[in-house]
Amino acid sequence: MGHTLIEKIIRASAGREVRPGDIVTVNVDRVMLDDIMMPFIVSKFSEMGFTKVWDPEKVVIICDHLVPASQIDDTRAYKISCDFAEEQGINNLHRSDGICHQLMTEAGYVKPGDVVFGTDSHTTTYGCVGAFSTGIGYTEMAGILGTGQLWVRVPETIRVRINGTLPANVMAKDVILKVIGDLGAAGATYKSIEFTGDTVDAMTVASRMSMSNMAIEAGAKCGLFAPDEKTAEYCGIPWDDSETATFIKGLKGDDDADYAQTLEYRAEDLVPVCAVPSNVDNVKPVSELDGIAVDQVFLGSCTNGRLEDLMAAAEILKGKKVAPFVRFIVTPASRKVYLEALRNGTIEILLQAGADITHPSCGLCCGRTGGILTDGEVVVATNNRNFLGRMGTNKVQIYLASPKTAAASALAGKIVSA
Repeated sequence: MGHTLIEKIIRASAGREVRPGDIVTVNVDRVMLDDIMMPFIVSKFSEMGFTKVWDPEKVVIICDHLVPASQIDDTRAYKISCDFAEEQGINNLHRSDGICHQLMTEAGYVKPGDVVFGTDSHTTTYGCVGAFSTGIGYTEMAGILGTGQLWVRVPETIRVRINGTLPANVMAKDVILKVIGDLGAAGATYKSIEFTGDTVDAMTVASRMSMSNMAIEAGAKCGLFAPDEKTAEYCGIPWDDSETATFIKGLKGDDDADYAQTLEYRAEDLVPVCAVPSNVDNVKPVSELDGIAVDQVFLGSCTNGRLEDLMAAAEILKGKKVAPFVRFIVTPASRKVYLEALRNGTIEILLQAGADITHPSCGLCCGRTGGILTDGEVVVATNNRNFLGRMGTNKVQIYLASPKTAAASALAGKIVSA
């Protein structure tokens, strides 16, 4: 019997054959610590008796949730992050360079086949390059910092196979929302989702990031794509006959592997969708929501703040203005994305259309640094969660959508398809 992709990654790390349900100890290739969790991590690290991290070069600290500071206590987390990095000799410290999940792959911290843990649930994002990455709590992270290892249970795998060509107004965000709606919020709990098919093969790494990012919204332990030549180019790895390339090319699920479930989709049948208030798995076609008035649109987050997302919105908005009284907030996922969007004219188009461009950060996604809403207001947002109270009061209505749907809705002042 063959192996799924997650089994192959864990097997390489643990150094032995594995099957779903096995408890194994993995050697950790990289960890990501975000600012909002740093006070708890540092406290637990000390409480457990550790004084030195196992390998400072494998530790990445990223300040993104609480920058720029919007509450007085936010500066405490920032100071603790910087002090711990200096104390431990951690050079991989990002002070407001962008969102952690964007930076981890963009800056080259994660490679295909890596085992990566982070103190944020959307750490599943790095599955876009064929890495096993998942979120953990601060106690587990303190343990890794001291030992470089963590035990895991080998997950079962749900295979999602998509073939065909996506319609022009359908993006990767629509695809993953459809999958989450079909599986349900707990439908993939502690399972790996493995995305396959020629539709997936045609996707950019950025589009794959959107899908891996939201795998957690179905409860998944990880959301994996088999690395290919696009992955190698993105990660700066030669796609040749080297030992590394041979290993990477073998990171794909076998046809005779034991899959817990397989979902099949025809790309041409997919349509623009929204996750409607207040659950991510409450997914409806945009056509059923036409006419719902919009107060605000948010384009950004670790799900959809990349260059291709901003460019998709700019294509729709070029030469036009957002509807009167609609607030349109754009938050690039990183400084690099911001600079690229400046250079190619995307930012100018968005500004002329009426957008408020903010500093790269988690921003409105976690309801911190600008743009929160009040009772009865409706926001169309490209982030990953629409839970009650996430973007203001618990009476704010959050509709999750793709960048194209978000831009079209900003123009129309109501929810519409691109």
